[in-house]
Amino acid sequence: MGRKALGSALSSIEDMKQIRKDKSTISSEKPCIWEQAGISSREACQESYQCGRCEYDREMSKVASNNSRIRAEGKETKGENRHVVFWREKLQELPLGKRPCQHFLKRQIAFRNCTNDYQCQNCSFDQYFYDQYAVHTVIKPIDVLDIEGLKAPQGYYYHRGHCWVKLEENSEVRIGLDDFAYHLLGQPDRIEVPLIGKELTHDRAEIHLVRGDHTANLLSPVSGIVTAINVQLREEAAPAYNEPYSDGWLMRVHVPGLRENLKRLMMGEEVQELLEKQVDGLFQIIEQDVQPLAADGGNLQRDVFGALPEIGWERLIQTFFT
Repeated sequence: MGRKALGSALSSIEDMKQIRKDKSTISSEKPCIWEQAGISSREACQESYQCGRCEYDREMSKVASNNSRIRAEGKETKGENRHVVFWREKLQELPLGKRPCQHFLKRQIAFRNCTNDYQCQNCSFDQYFYDQYAVHTVIKPIDVLDIEGLKAPQGYYYHRGHCWVKLEENSEVRIGLDDFAYHLLGQPDRIEVPLIGKELTHDRAEIHLVRGDHTANLLSPVSGIVTAINVQLREEAAPAYNEPYSDGWLMRVHVPGLRENLKRLMMGEEVQELLEKQVDGLFQIIEQDVQPLAADGGNLQRDVFGALPEIGWERLIQTFFT
């Protein structure tokens, strides 16, 4: 949403004065949520509203948590940060009908008021948003690297078993299979994951990709509880094959030990190094044991198993996914 549209939406809400002193102070189309709540003067969000990976959000949350603890002990907060509270608490001071939904604050929808006291985990609209809208907007990758003909969006975490992990809100992540997986195994008939409420364990075979008579039991990149699944993939897996990093998401997972889980995953140069090594290893297998693989400019082509089934399904799984 542009600045002009934002100003129009807010002009009819007098109590939004409590959120920010003057709408002219917003110099960015992506103002930080803490600034919108009137708690800090930080203006521009640097993480596309992915607060879970924002260092500023973590530091502000620490200050707010410390102030909350002091007040709970009946003491007075002091210092220049004495007024810092969680941004949700600040917005809860507004009348019920004039509390902005967090998705409005993040420039994802037009103005909508919060009807659930910022308890997003119990909000039916929040669930609808992520299931129907965010798949195409929030998780649609913008900056995508090309590594040996493979797509690898920046800002995603990767597991050595070729799952990607993208941070969302409230210690939740979205999970899918990376481009390398579909290059090797081709288009599956269906992909099965645990149902909502089931517990996942890191490095345990929780994802089952089925192609004909073959099944690949792939490893979970994190430990946590499944909160949503892409049910379409149980019947038709074409979206995963065609758009592995957006429509092809597999599930959302609540990860209580998020920081420890992320330490096991890779980003950036680590991902590039892994993919380059594995592509080289695949070409060596093909050249030594099978035949030269048709390539375009030296890049890996899609559906290696379909083109060269003599490599062996199990061999591909054991070599590149475990």
